This record gives sequence, structure tokens and C-alpha cells, in this order.
Amino acid sequence: MNNPRRQALLTAFKLFDVVLMVLAFGLATLPVLYETDAASITAFLSMRIRINDFLIFLALLTVWHVTFSSFGLYLSHRLDRPRAEMASVIKATSLATGIMLAAALLFHITMVTPVFLTVFWSVSTTLVVVSRLTLRSLLKQARVRGRNLRLVLVVGTNPRALEFARKAESTPELGYRVIGFADDPWDGIERVVNAGYNVVCSLDELPKFITHSVVDEVVMALPIRSYYFHASRIASLCEEQGIIMRFPSALFDMKTARSKAEDFVEGASLITFYTGTPDGWPKIMKRMIDFTVSLAALILVLPLFAVVALLIKAGSDGPVFFKQKRMGLNKRKFSLFKFRTMVPDAEAKLAEIEHLNEVSGPVFKIKDDPRITTVGKFLRKTSIDELPQLINVLKGEMSLVGPRPLPVRDYQGFDKDWQRRRFSVRPGITCLWQVTGRSSIQFDRWMELDMQYIDKWSLWLDFKILAQTIPAVLRGSGAT
Repeated sequence: MNNPRRQALLTAFKLFDVVLMVLAFGLATLPVLYETDAASITAFLSMRIRINDFLIFLALLTVWHVTFSSFGLYLSHRLDRPRAEMASVIKATSLATGIMLAAALLFHITMVTPVFLTVFWSVSTTLVVVSRLTLRSLLKQARVRGRNLRLVLVVGTNPRALEFARKAESTPELGYRVIGFADDPWDGIERVVNAGYNVVCSLDELPKFITHSVVDEVVMALPIRSYYFHASRIASLCEEQGIIMRFPSALFDMKTARSKAEDFVEGASLITFYTGTPDGWPKIMKRMIDFTVSLAALILVLPLFAVVALLIKAGSDGPVFFKQKRMGLNKRKFSLFKFRTMVPDAEAKLAEIEHLNEVSGPVFKIKDDPRITTVGKFLRKTSIDELPQLINVLKGEMSLVGPRPLPVRDYQGFDKDWQRRRFSVRPGITCLWQVTGRSSIQFDRWMELDMQYIDKWSLWLDFKILAQTIPAVLRGSGAT
């Protein structure tokens, strides 16, 4: 869902759809030219280069794009049947053609004749349908080869659970991989083991397994009547940690998670519960902005990188960059890049000063850390040490805005499941905590701000945080 390659592919497809509209428009003009004599052709061509006509054409391109977005053609169709998506394509091209007819009548566009509209609709619909079917084929091939996968934990080992796993296994083109089952011992559990699947934990051990394992989705297959307590507890756990949950019926009173119905495969309907940012145009735009801004910023700050590298080397021995394992989306670990601001053996010396920690919770921060170098103090005060994280943003491991990525050590100190919902979105360089006081804010309040960001996320909120980050950095608010 959040794979950078998929986001890039969707972005390319948006542009490709616009190209298809232009191509269909051009082909639709051929019959009009054929029916026009030589003298009229000259007048026709002159008419097309007028500014008003050009602006109208740009407006039609915009309408085309907005219409496609409104019909959900840029959302994930992993679980949709091809005919459902193709029906949406036909509706979108039909509405766009109808809008074009209305524009022709309103602005007296003589070239938009019944023949033009017929050819335009036929060509555009055919091209878009073919492109969508081609994309489906390419994605299926990628998933069969082990790319674009979703790791699924099945809760329950009854025949319904085993049937689901077999259907997922028989349809590798969907990109779902069952990592195991969770259930308490009972007579029927051997059927799952004999079928070649792993029972990774009991129901009591499931919270610990989810906490320490990469799980993209949980499929609930327990008998609800007899296991309602367990099912409700697991549903709340997934809600707290921001893990997608699929369930055959809406029986739970979710507080923050939203739900949507989807067809997994033929005869297997599921209701999905999720928190955080849903798939769609705003999320795609967020990734586009991340990629574009991080690439441009990296190019602009390359000279600064060279100067900082020289200062770090002159100030102390050791590498220029500091790399540390951090917890990312759905607890996937990645290497975070920063300019080194401490002595080379800072990690080893942490145990010696851990008792000086000035903040609550599992994180470690002190105002005058003796491990920080002279150059490092300046880099931290100005937040220049954070600039290499633009590389993480470019790679898709981070976003410009999102909860700050925590070290593995800090994550292991979490004692409340609701705090782990921060891992349901991609971590960021800046966030609400960053612009509200940073190190001066206590850990619980920090986590609450992360939950607030997730629940109220929008592109506008991202822009607002980015705008507030600049004065916060200039003031050095809460920097250590």
C-alpha cells in the first residue's frame, strides 16, 4: 500500500492517462478534418491556436483528471475484480465526454461534432481499458515474483481460516503471503500444521508476536460467538497499533479505525478496519511531494554537505555520517542517516550516562550531553544534522512530515500498545512534536501529538507543519 515503487507507478499512470486523452482528442479530429474542405481546414487550424481555445483545452484536461480521480481509478484495486474497475473506466470516460459536449455547446466549439464525440469516447475508453488491464498484468507478475507483498497473520485454525490461507496461496497474483496462524491448542489445529503452515503463537501470545514482528494485516477467522472476548481484544490491539484488520462482519465498536468492505477472492468477502491515512489521491500527492522536494533539496544543499563534512572531520576523528537502525512503517527497520554530532564511541558510552536522562518514557535526552562535539552542538542547534534524512525520504523510508522515527532501543521500552499506532504511517523529518517544543515535551504528550497527527492527517496539515518547522528551527525550540 505504501510501496514507493507503486506510488511512482501510479503517478506515471496519471500522466499517462492525460497523454491518452490528448491522443484520443487528436484522433477524433481526423474525421472532422476529412469532412472539411481545404479552405475550411486553414480556418480550422487557425481557430485551434487561439488562446481561448487553448485554455478551454487545458480545462478539459483538468476535468478529465478530476473525473478519473472521482471514480476512484487511482486507488488501490488489488482486491477489485477487473470488470468492476473497467465499469468505473467506462463511467469516467462517458462522463468526461458528456462534459466535453456541454463545453462545446456553451463555448460554441464547432469541431466537437457527434462524429468527434463518438470517436473520442471509443478511442479514449479503449486506450484506458487496455492500459488498466496491462497494469493489472504487470502487477500480478511482480507479486508472483515476490514483490509488492502484504504479510498476513491469520487468527484461528478452523476450516474457514485454512480455506482462506489456501485461497491466498492459490492466488499469488494478489500479493498476499500468510506468515502463520495464531490459535490455542485444540484437536483441529493439526490440520493447519499438516497442510504445511506454521502456528506462530497462541491467542495469549499474539499481542507479543504482533508487537515484535512485521505484520501488515490481520485476518480474523475465530468463531465470534465463542471467542468474542479474544476477537474483540485482538481487534482493539490492531486498532491501537495501526495494523489493518480484515473481518467478515462489523461487530466491533471501533473508536478511531475506519472500515470498508472488499472482495478478497471469489466467495471471500472481508471488512477491513484501518487507522491512519487511507489510500487515495492525497496520499499519492504526499509521496510525490516527498520525492520532488527531497530530490530538489538534496541538490541544493550538496555544497553545504561538503562544508559540514569538512567541519566534522576537523573537529574529531570518525565518520561524517551517523547511521542508526530506526523503526519505520509497520515496525520495519531501516538505517537513518544524520551528520555525526557525537564522539565516535557515543553508543558505547550511553550506559555510563543513562542515569542522567531528563525526560520520561523510554527515550534518552539530556540538555548537556558530554558525548556531543563542539561542531555537533552547532549542527544540532541549527538542525543541520537532520538534513541527510532527505536521503531516507527520497528512498521512501521516511516522509517530510510524520512521527519521528525512534531507535530500536527506545521502541523496546514502549509499555502501552496505543503508542505503537504511530508506526502505522511512514515516519518523518518533522512533526507536531518537532514544532511544539521538541525535547521540552514529555514522552506521553509526544505520543499524543503523534496520534493527533495520524487521526487528523491531511495535505494541509503537512503544509502547516512544514511552514511552522522553519521558525521553530530558527528559534532552536527544544533542540538538544
